[in-house]
Amino acid sequence: MTSTTLAGPGSPSGSPGSPGFLRSKLGGLPRPFWALWAGTLVNRVGMMVQPFIGVYLIESRGMSLAAAGTVMTVFGAGSLISQVPAGWLADRYGRRITLAGGMTATAAGMAALGASSSFPAIVASMFVLGLAIDAYRPASNALVADLVSPADRPRAYGLLFWALNLGFSVAMVAGGWLARAGYGWMFAVNALTSLAFGLLVWRAVPETLPRRAGRTGPRGGDGGSQDGGELRDEGDRLQDGGASPGGRAGAPRGGLAALLGDRLMIVYCLISLLYNMAYSQVFTTLPVAMSGSGFSTVDYGLVIAVNGVLIVVLQPLTGDWVGRRDPGTVFAAGLIVISAGFALTAFVSSIAGYAVGVVVWTLGEILTAGLPGAIVAILAPSHLRGRYAGMYGLAMSGGAMLAPLVGTRLLAAGPVTLWLTVGGVILVAAAGLLAIRPALRRRAASPEA
Repeated sequence: MTSTTLAGPGSPSGSPGSPGFLRSKLGGLPRPFWALWAGTLVNRVGMMVQPFIGVYLIESRGMSLAAAGTVMTVFGAGSLISQVPAGWLADRYGRRITLAGGMTATAAGMAALGASSSFPAIVASMFVLGLAIDAYRPASNALVADLVSPADRPRAYGLLFWALNLGFSVAMVAGGWLARAGYGWMFAVNALTSLAFGLLVWRAVPETLPRRAGRTGPRGGDGGSQDGGELRDEGDRLQDGGASPGGRAGAPRGGLAALLGDRLMIVYCLISLLYNMAYSQVFTTLPVAMSGSGFSTVDYGLVIAVNGVLIVVLQPLTGDWVGRRDPGTVFAAGLIVISAGFALTAFVSSIAGYAVGVVVWTLGEILTAGLPGAIVAILAPSHLRGRYAGMYGLAMSGGAMLAPLVGTRLLAAGPVTLWLTVGGVILVAAAGLLAIRPALRRRAASPEA
């Protein structure tokens, strides 16, 4: 692929602040990736409705806690349902149109939700918004895999992870201020930044979807792009050579059949579901557990802020280092560190103690930041990257939905039971990654990885 880049990952790193150091962290990535990165940051800065939706429903719409919980569950169900169809759309019609369409639908959903006043209208709007708001993820993940070389993918996915966290931190502060001025401002800003993300991708990112065997002509609306054309030609070459999931000759080439027949991908998704179910306790049972121990919501906010600060400061420094190492090994090592941080939480009783636990599991999270998407890109053949990313998104959403159901029951048995069990579940996920590590290495060495 021809593009203007700064430098490859092997460039001399130099000292922090030097041009060589910055090139080692940020260089070597094509311009369309940075357009995707910028759009992700803009979108996440404006994503302020979702964190405050419970407060909005109760304070502005007068709902009970139970009714607000029902509405938020409907939203979660929409997000869960959207992932596999969104992956199919990204593979069938293109990454760019799926992402831009999803962002446009998100903006419309935000406008509809802000204008809805009756309970049925709010429920319907929340379900539609749930379907739309995360539909971009499979297309975004596939775009990175299409645009970025395998060696640079962990760093690229890590930089997107960094943009998400930086944007979320800004959104939390800005959302609080805008809520005081009127919730309508939050809906308007969220809708506008969603549209901006879609427009930026439409204008600055070429369609990278490989042509299916037997078809000619460019796919997508930007057929004249040199980057996109070369990527599509490469996808054709791989497909015409008979590549199937993992480059295994003779495996079924169909979309859903190939995905469901890929046992390695299914096992990886189950591991991811376990991990995400455990990790999501941070946003579900941790605030409840801290409240039960006499801490306020402000205390919880301060503790979680440690996570955001560490990610913003440290995560970009690790991407090139992670990219030079075996992803399965590093991912498992990161999960072990995360497990230790959660297990430590079982024995703390002060704000400082909770903060230390957050520091430990955040360091593990920084280590793993770019690896989930990079492993999906290893597992997926080029013409099924959207579907594979959608299946991974389903595992993530499924874990998040199971988290409160499992976590609250464990918390009822006591905080020690909760956090030791969470740490144990993450250790099981780490063991699973180590078990499939040889298969991941073989898949990475296949022609299409």
